[in-house]
Amino acid sequence: MSAPGYPGAPNQPPYPMGQPGGYSMAPYPVPQGGYGDPNQDQPVMYQPGPMAHNPQYADSPKGNAVSPAPGQAVVPVGVPPGLEYLTQIDQVLIHQKIELLEALFSFETNNQYEIKNSLGQKIYKAKEKNDCCTRNCCGALRSFDMKIKDNNDREVIRLIRPFRCVSCWCPCCLQELEVQAPPGTTIGYVNQDWHPCLPRFSIRNANKEKVMALEGPCFACNCCGDVNFELKSKDGKEPIGRISKQWSGLLKEVFTDTDNFGIQFPMDLDVKMKAVLMGACFLIDFMFFEKVGEANQRSTVFS
Repeated sequence: MSAPGYPGAPNQPPYPMGQPGGYSMAPYPVPQGGYGDPNQDQPVMYQPGPMAHNPQYADSPKGNAVSPAPGQAVVPVGVPPGLEYLTQIDQVLIHQKIELLEALFSFETNNQYEIKNSLGQKIYKAKEKNDCCTRNCCGALRSFDMKIKDNNDREVIRLIRPFRCVSCWCPCCLQELEVQAPPGTTIGYVNQDWHPCLPRFSIRNANKEKVMALEGPCFACNCCGDVNFELKSKDGKEPIGRISKQWSGLLKEVFTDTDNFGIQFPMDLDVKMKAVLMGACFLIDFMFFEKVGEANQRSTVFS
């Protein structure tokens, strides 16, 4: 089943409305004109109202017409700085940038991504921080720190992935990702749950309490179609969102490891958990869709 609301996907019914006591879900309409060109930089959609002066941005480059990803006059209580914009959206698109060195010589470089809203407007950028030896020797299992910055080049989220195993044959050392916002303050974790066939994850808060469940297909291979990881309630029964690896086209899929993802979540979901879901998307990308040199992509939890 392809993800709703993305170009090329067949007509699919929207996610069901949340049950009483759960998250409210609304259909995801496709904006007129589609989602725009992923490679085209577009101005950020500002929120209504005047921008409030923030002394944190006193040293920002002059003449920069882009607000802090984007800013707003009144900061919601309990929202980490820089994540205010996430409070009013229910989906994001993540596009991995093409690295010429990788495409030509299969030499692994630090992954870079652009995070956009449903209109294709860039709201954040992410870049892996790693050394050459780790990238090319440890491959897709490598540990990393990833910095996510807003349009004012301020780091708002940091992702920390330790070196762990991914196979179901090693249940004691499965994947984990820590999400910090702002950097130094942990807001949640993504933990791989052991299962003999399916890639399953727990989305946890700062106290490591399970908040949501994430489950992918037995064979995570996007052969001419999307790969969907379903986001469910804590008990795993009610669907509330989705992380989709989108088909990028034959040439890109064969000759590069650049990936496109879509993340859908309830509008009223805690903004910290929205940030943790972004981290889960990056972890899934490295686990199942990262290709290093001549090594094949991992498609199951068996390998």
